[in-house]
Amino acid sequence: MSGLESVLIVGTGLIGTSIALALREQGVTVYLTDRDAAAVRLARELGAGIEWHPGRPADLAPDVAWHPGRPVDLAVIAVPPHVVAEQLAQLQRAGAARFYTDVASVKALPLRLAGELGCDLTTYVAGHPLAGRERSGPAAARADLFLGRPWALCPTEETSPEAVELLRGLVKLCGGEVVEVDAVQHDRAVALVSHAPHVAASAVAARLADAPAAALGLAGPGVRDVTRIAAGDPGLWTGILSGNALPVADVLEAVAADLAAAAAALRASAAEPVPGPAAPAPAPAPAPAPAPAPAPAPAPAADPVPAAPAPVSPEGGAMSTVTDLLHRGVAGTGRIPGKHGGPARTYTAVQVIIGDRPGELARLFQVAEETGVNIEDVRLEHAPGLPLGAADLFVQPEAADTLSAALRAHGWHLP
Repeated sequence: MSGLESVLIVGTGLIGTSIALALREQGVTVYLTDRDAAAVRLARELGAGIEWHPGRPADLAPDVAWHPGRPVDLAVIAVPPHVVAEQLAQLQRAGAARFYTDVASVKALPLRLAGELGCDLTTYVAGHPLAGRERSGPAAARADLFLGRPWALCPTEETSPEAVELLRGLVKLCGGEVVEVDAVQHDRAVALVSHAPHVAASAVAARLADAPAAALGLAGPGVRDVTRIAAGDPGLWTGILSGNALPVADVLEAVAADLAAAAAALRASAAEPVPGPAAPAPAPAPAPAPAPAPAPAPAPAADPVPAAPAPVSPEGGAMSTVTDLLHRGVAGTGRIPGKHGGPARTYTAVQVIIGDRPGELARLFQVAEETGVNIEDVRLEHAPGLPLGAADLFVQPEAADTLSAALRAHGWHLP
């Protein structure tokens, strides 16, 4: 049993509302509150819960809740990192819940501020579900947002075992995977795998803001993959980055050093000889006619022929710096965990041409299901100016031929 019967969600943005939706599906009573009246109203209309108020105004609608009269089991604080501690202190003074957690993406800052404000840290477990979308707000919320996703819990020496156990129950109800980690270690880790990548993606995407239309017309899946996360809310991300400033700066400085070295190497490479075959040596000069002397004079020594420049290997010379970076990049991507946190696996892509019509993907998946092939991942790419595109279906290598044959048999076009 999770021990969770009632939960108060403070902050009805993407994460808060998604937690509420997931808990509602599990039969938990969920109360909602947010300083943005429109956000909490939308979350309620989406079925995420009922509004929570400390007192009941006379004109409060019958379907809107007020303070339930006794503490809820858990209060989930889904607000920006720098206001988590203040919100925690207010809720604890009001006796709103038996236990408390937050979902901010930095952990050391809220814990430090909570201690400074005199919060009861025995009932508080700092948390961070590592899930999200490019869009924000309750309209983007999904009950399945946390399925299979890591959810960091950062208990301290003061945290009660009962609080940790209750939080484990919350994560399980939402479909996440608990990862217990120290707050400082957590912040260093997310700086590397989340926060700095967002800044790097934004730096690349910023180059596109004033790019010529002709260049943007050539954009393909590569630039979309690199810049996808840059579409996040700048206000939200400013708060996240300021709360984890030093660890993020450390990662960005290391990335900047690699990029600076690569740029210098590329400029040096442009000044090197162009790779090509060695120039042929000139033909030897004819020997001079013998002089009318009793003894012929020796032939003069020929001038030395200058050596042709040696071909430059693309992976040698200045480019060795770039090659090294590319190899390290391959090694790094290979260490990213695969599905369900397991080892990374290599899948085979089966590409299918699909029309831009309703139900096309469902038809594709139906063929895969009938064939008994599990689609591990899918990627879509639309053809510019045409009502069609390509779907890359990623499957186990041994299943690729089976799926390809089945798709062709059902009339699908495979390039």
